[in-house]
Amino acid sequence: MFDINKITRPNVLAMKPYSSARNEFDGLAEVSLDANENPFGFGLNRYPDASLSELKKAFSSFRGVGTDQLIFGNGSDELIDLLIRAFCEPGEDKILTFTPSFSMYAVCAQINNVEEIQRPLNQDFQIDPSTIKNDLADPNLKLIFICSPNNPTGNKIDKQAVLSIAENFNGLVVVDEAYVDFSDETFVGKNVPNLFILQTFSKAIGLAGVRLGAGIGNRDVIDILNKIKPPYNVNSLTQKQGIDALQRPEEIKKQVEILNNERTKLISSLEAISTVQKVYPSDANFLLVEFDEPQKVYQNLLSKGIVVRDRSKLVEGCLRITVGTPEENTKLLTALGDQVYQPTGRIGQCIRSTSETKIKIVVNLDDPKNSSISTGVAFFDHMLDQIARHGSIGLNIQVKGDLNIDAHHTIEDTALALGAAFNDALKERKGIERYGFLLPMDDCLAQVAIDFGGRPWLEWDADFKATHLGELPTEMVSHFFKSFSDTARCNLNIKAEGENDHHKVESIFKAFARAVKMAVRKDNSGVLPSTKGVL
Repeated sequence: MFDINKITRPNVLAMKPYSSARNEFDGLAEVSLDANENPFGFGLNRYPDASLSELKKAFSSFRGVGTDQLIFGNGSDELIDLLIRAFCEPGEDKILTFTPSFSMYAVCAQINNVEEIQRPLNQDFQIDPSTIKNDLADPNLKLIFICSPNNPTGNKIDKQAVLSIAENFNGLVVVDEAYVDFSDETFVGKNVPNLFILQTFSKAIGLAGVRLGAGIGNRDVIDILNKIKPPYNVNSLTQKQGIDALQRPEEIKKQVEILNNERTKLISSLEAISTVQKVYPSDANFLLVEFDEPQKVYQNLLSKGIVVRDRSKLVEGCLRITVGTPEENTKLLTALGDQVYQPTGRIGQCIRSTSETKIKIVVNLDDPKNSSISTGVAFFDHMLDQIARHGSIGLNIQVKGDLNIDAHHTIEDTALALGAAFNDALKERKGIERYGFLLPMDDCLAQVAIDFGGRPWLEWDADFKATHLGELPTEMVSHFFKSFSDTARCNLNIKAEGENDHHKVESIFKAFARAVKMAVRKDNSGVLPSTKGVL
């Protein structure tokens, strides 16, 4: 059961807050001789409104909350610091955060000599409340900080997980909603006594330069924070700018709409860059992007006057890219132009991420240019290159697998992703030849027949004396084609004869490539190659 008196520092409970004469006066003073101000000055000679009454009214209308639920700070950073100072005894109490997340929670905790407990988000960057049951029972845990949408990952945190934590915790759950306007979900309006919400004027409202943050919570929490905050912590200029901005809600809404549309476009454009492994889903005004060589990309952008955020120490391989204006986003993509793959023709792609592998494959059935293959298994790369070259197709294959264990997952998952990309490129399969076959090589004869008829099947007749060719286990060759046929929805009949295993495997891949080239060739009829009317 949440009790504000039980989590507040005793000295804070006992203290009497600072009060000025203007706190004790209700109305408009004709003569102000209480604060030792310069009566002349330059238009800003009076202290700002300590009650922030007009700003509270404007924000109350903007967010639909009561004025008694509000507190403002010199950015959200000040409010984070106030929360820790109000409720955490230095050297004794603790806060809990979920990593990766906004770094200021840790900074403020360190400044106040308060221990930070860090718990990792899961692979989907979500919270599993069952993993912190012991933490919630710790009597010295006073605050839990949750950023939603989360920075730097961009995703919103599952609402039920947050509410479950609040329900089972006697301290305060602080939800940082800095990016809430770019999402479709807020905790504002939830009648949960130990839920405190942070918002900012720096993002959607567009006033990062004035440093203004807002806190939304129940009256008891607000009263405690008002006790310890400086009396004039938000200056007159900031208050005026905040009030003016809040009176233009339609402009703010329009800007958010433009940025969300740009976010969608930017995702599509970045996914077409060969060195991009993954663009993470985002509910914020930024994207977390995984690159093959993040430091190289980062330095390249810096050299062209474009600053992004290197988050590779928090999330491996990742840069955080803010969504800019259409012109700024174009400059970003132009700066990455030497890495951009401009697709034309029948394009298919597959992004596959598991605990064993992270794979991105783009297949272009009509444009063989700009192929790039990297799986970490050299001989396998060589075989995949045969598919691109002899099939006259563009293959962009980027794979990171658990090669520290073995090559099995890398080869199998690449085949599954490649088949899925082919299936995506073929779409409804109208106007294709559908069938293809055959190629001999040196002392080997490889026979490959393929039917993109929609039914996965593999007939295999080939064996190898060697267990490995380079780092490629020969047992995985048949497994590769079986996995491909499953996700590409094709029938494969493969037979190979010969003495040299290297030649035999290479002839199979070349024959497969030639068969694919023949089968996906367009006859320009637009007719589905099936009497059944469906493939």
